[in-house]
Amino acid sequence: MTARPLSAYRRPRLTGLNLAVLCAALLSFWLAGCQAFTPKSPVPGITSKSRLYHSAVDRLAPAVQPDIEKQQGPQQTRVLATHAIGRDVPARYKRRIALHALTDPWAGFSSLEHQGLLMADLSSVGIDNVPALLDVMEAAVDRTSEYFKPIPFPGTTAQKDIATFLIDTLEDAAIQREKALANLSEDERRFLFKHGRTLVDQFAPHSTEPAQDRAAHRKLDAEFARLVDEQLDYAALIAAAQTLARLGNERFLQSLAQAFQQRPPIQQPPPGITGDVLFTQQTRAGLIVIGGPGVNTYDLDRRTLLVIDLGGDDTYHGTIASSGDLDHGIGAVIDLAGNDTYTSDPLGLATGRLGVGLLADLAGDDVYQLDQGSGGTGFAGVGILFDRKGNDVYMGSRFTQGAAFGGLGLLIDLAGNDRYTSHAFAIGFGGPLGMGAVIDHAGDDVYHCGDKYPSPYHQPNTAAGKPGEPALPSLCFGMGSGAGLDGGNGKTDAQLSTLAGGLGYLIDLDGQDQYRSGDVAQGSGYYFGVGVALDLDGDDSRAGGRSTVGAADQYGTGLFVDAQGADRYAPSGPKHTVGAANERSVSLAIDAGAKPDAYDLTHGAGLGEAGGESWALFIDEGGADRYQGLTGLGAGTANSLGLFFDLAGVDAYDGPSGTPPPSTSGRGNERTIRSTGSLFQDR
Repeated sequence: MTARPLSAYRRPRLTGLNLAVLCAALLSFWLAGCQAFTPKSPVPGITSKSRLYHSAVDRLAPAVQPDIEKQQGPQQTRVLATHAIGRDVPARYKRRIALHALTDPWAGFSSLEHQGLLMADLSSVGIDNVPALLDVMEAAVDRTSEYFKPIPFPGTTAQKDIATFLIDTLEDAAIQREKALANLSEDERRFLFKHGRTLVDQFAPHSTEPAQDRAAHRKLDAEFARLVDEQLDYAALIAAAQTLARLGNERFLQSLAQAFQQRPPIQQPPPGITGDVLFTQQTRAGLIVIGGPGVNTYDLDRRTLLVIDLGGDDTYHGTIASSGDLDHGIGAVIDLAGNDTYTSDPLGLATGRLGVGLLADLAGDDVYQLDQGSGGTGFAGVGILFDRKGNDVYMGSRFTQGAAFGGLGLLIDLAGNDRYTSHAFAIGFGGPLGMGAVIDHAGDDVYHCGDKYPSPYHQPNTAAGKPGEPALPSLCFGMGSGAGLDGGNGKTDAQLSTLAGGLGYLIDLDGQDQYRSGDVAQGSGYYFGVGVALDLDGDDSRAGGRSTVGAADQYGTGLFVDAQGADRYAPSGPKHTVGAANERSVSLAIDAGAKPDAYDLTHGAGLGEAGGESWALFIDEGGADRYQGLTGLGAGTANSLGLFFDLAGVDAYDGPSGTPPPSTSGRGNERTIRSTGSLFQDR
């Protein structure tokens, strides 16, 4: 085929436009122009809370900045000045927000928190706001969609009108998708599609494989990223996702159910489908199916374009709401009710791979058994998983649950006590040129990432830990993390192609939640990656390994904010936890509110720990807190800046196992301890 000129479709990249201004403009556009953008149909029991607009970073910055300037002003200036060299490090596709945060942490962290709060608020209404949410998310990684004209919803409940709307919407999305691919040759399309699977299988930010193999893999990864950045018309791809998301409009789906639920089932359901099927239509892009309100099973493949199921405890297998192959780049499943079970193929559930995948489940206690590359993931594509309510279980492996490399992955869950588990690169993970997010609005949730892949940050012979100590953790790289592909440590790695990381968000709005992870997780960034973890309310517990809970390494940016609640932190470390940074990175960990919190550092170190010309800050706003184990509290090396602030409350500082703190530490209430690169202050 003859590729069209790049200028034929691509729109200019974002330059110096302020993120907050852009987000406000986008929000105003959608409020004015989208009939569906209205908070009139919230999930029962969930209301939009004004606290979503209250930034903990902005509120607490004036409380600590003057003392930082007074006590460590020249040191801070020296440390942040060293980060400017990050612009010259030969890692491709650095995001503007990542470079900004490295040299101006307060402004960078404020933008990242506001971004997350806006994402939370936009998603609170439901799937109707997903088009606006996609624009806001993409703006954070210097991208946005092109304008598209939505097809009007049908004005009647006539079956013919509804079917026409479905077909026209799907065709419009397919046209946008083909426009996105127009500048790619057939060989380039095949490479991108195939290499998406390779990335899922082999991705490792810090590879330990033989140098020759590592070089070959990095070359292919770099070519994948180049094609996505330079030749994939990403703006058109986002427009395709926005078009497809309109099929989830609840008012329209109510009309569809009313129109079709009394229709007699067809005599012969399509192959692979059992139970009542009320409607089928073969289109050029694939098969459309409307299933009845009873129990159905769907064994789906690439040929299924859209399934809308009216209810029942259904079972789905195969390629579910995903890009099946190069000729079937659009896939959608919308299930209106029932306790459903989804079991996916690799890259086979709400996965966009050179296309768009959308799964929307509106009610029921559902189980998602996610093979690798599934569950709201994007690889040169856009994948969206939306679950409106129910106590749901998300079981994943690698690259699952709001994860992306060269694309966008999004998982939204509005209500229910949910469980998220995965091995690595998951639960809000952004690889190179990727934006990944998990947004959970309500419920007592459990998040667990790790326990499979050995971590290169620990010596193999100590993996079991010393007698009486917990085993050292495995890798996670998730739960609100961004990571790139670094250049290794050896001389043979000097010529490797290196790729900067993307953005990963984990946002939980309410509930008594439990977080457990391996290394690099819970608001952590690695190699120009940005990780953000926000928890807006609830009494939570957290455990993690190295570089977790607002931590960063290798030019990374990590932000963690817990806005409310009596929380417990028990990281195993053994170091760089809860507001820690290393190797020219920046991190901020905030526990806000006035309730008492507990920090058990018996097996770890952190709370404002910095090394390698890094900047790290920990803030506890108030409450009668307990600190057990005092290693790393406001401790930085001579060329770094480690900062610890406890702003209020009568706190307890204990050594290991509850023993009094060593007299040499000096940590305690109403004390300020300052040394080169270190500042501890309890007010």
